[in-house]
Amino acid sequence: MGITEEHHLGKAFEEALPFTGLLVVFFVIVAMIHDQHLFTPIISWALSLDPDVQPSMFYLANGFLSMISDNVFVATVYIGEVEDAFKAGMIDLTQFEKLAVAINTGTNLPSVATPNGQAAFLFLLTSALAPLIKLDYFKMVKMAFPYTIVLGTVGLLGVIYFL
Repeated sequence: MGITEEHHLGKAFEEALPFTGLLVVFFVIVAMIHDQHLFTPIISWALSLDPDVQPSMFYLANGFLSMISDNVFVATVYIGEVEDAFKAGMIDLTQFEKLAVAINTGTNLPSVATPNGQAAFLFLLTSALAPLIKLDYFKMVKMAFPYTIVLGTVGLLGVIYFL
């Protein structure tokens, strides 16, 4: 490998550092939330509702949180809590599957609202390309707003009427 190739490889790793640092911060925050069971009251409340309403409540609750933090981490916490409820006999397999779909849908669709929710958006925002195309956090939020409304609404309607 020549000096030029090593320089380009080093530059690629250098550009990925802000993105990687933010992902680590998100992971630590969500791990602390999970470790302290801060979601437990919300999940317990949602599980106390009528089983027909539970999927839409999970969609909304983790969808909102996925706008703030990386959607994969949020989904991991929520699905872990729902799995614990299934293992404890609080819900049956059919309900567990419905809630798993609602959680996956809720963490993926509304999360486009902010760069925090989608790793690809966050990577673009922290890349060297962002200043060149005059891209900042609020511009991304503004540009994603129509998609957030459409995707969030269609996803919620899908959860309500198809699960």
